Amino acid sequence: MTVGLSKEVTADGIRVNCVAPGAIWTDFHADPQRPAKVAALAPMGRAGQPEEIAGAVAWLLSDDASYATGTVMRIAGGM
Repeated sequence: MTVGLSKEVTADGIRVNCVAPGAIWTDFHADPQRPAKVAALAPMGRAGQPEEIAGAVAWLLSDDASYATGTVMRIAGGM
């Protein structure tokens, strides 16, 4: 979907990108300990922090990412 949509709208100056996070410590989970339970599965051995995802989003919104479109950025501790 990300790649297809980016191809449709790039001529209009619109960039379409996606961030695919792994287990992140948030209030989103029905089981508050879910990130801890799956952390061992990640090569980094821990769940991520919201700030680590925010940094990726901030980069995609910056001028440094002006050539990035159709990108799926996986921020998942190596999973």
